[in-house]
Amino acid sequence: MRVVSLVPSLTEAVAVSAPGALVGATDWCSHPVGLDVTRVGGTKNPKADRIVALAPDLVIANEEENRASDLDDLRTAGIEVLVTEVRDVPQAFRELARVLDACGVRARPRWLDEAERTWSSPSAPDRRTTAVVPIWRRPWMVLGRDTFAGDVLARLGVDHLYAAHEDRYPRIPLDDLLAAAPDVVVLPDEPYRFTADDGPEAFPGLPCALVSGRHLTWYGPSLTEAPRVLSEALRAARR
Repeated sequence: MRVVSLVPSLTEAVAVSAPGALVGATDWCSHPVGLDVTRVGGTKNPKADRIVALAPDLVIANEEENRASDLDDLRTAGIEVLVTEVRDVPQAFRELARVLDACGVRARPRWLDEAERTWSSPSAPDRRTTAVVPIWRRPWMVLGRDTFAGDVLARLGVDHLYAAHEDRYPRIPLDDLLAAAPDVVVLPDEPYRFTADDGPEAFPGLPCALVSGRHLTWYGPSLTEAPRVLSEALRAARR
């Protein structure tokens, strides 16, 4: 089995569960650290000729991270493409099982069982917290409705204030974000790389939690430790 992954979290899942199957991945596929495969460009602009040259049996993709036109080009070239859809934690586990099965993994990986057990009863604070979750600035964009990251936070006791917005990633002026007066501002390091010097200064007087995007938005082996890592970051921000 020869697999090309166009989704960083799925790259990690396949790499640790089906050693040797992965032959190509995007430039953004950073885990496992030291992954030695052919790089095929970005998630939004993969190099089709490079992927075709790898002669993969399967390309794995995601309906949100990858463009339909790029996937259609691969299909036209005769390559099988598996497209995932992940909007909440239970769906992530179902899609991970489907991907790994398609990649020839017959024995269920231990990490997947551990992650499901962890998320079956994640510890949540006694009092629920409200948040805004920027994912970009210039312009400011935040989590809206129907997102995997939003579901992750909700299961940890954090209700983001734009969960009912008609858009999945609405553009909200900074003044409106400040006026929403959340308990905490959650600033991930992807897709925009918020840092201690780039993000918190825009929200004076509000606690800001700098969190790992891998633990907030990835669905793969990182799910085993995501509840602990995210909960610790949120607690630290509100002390």
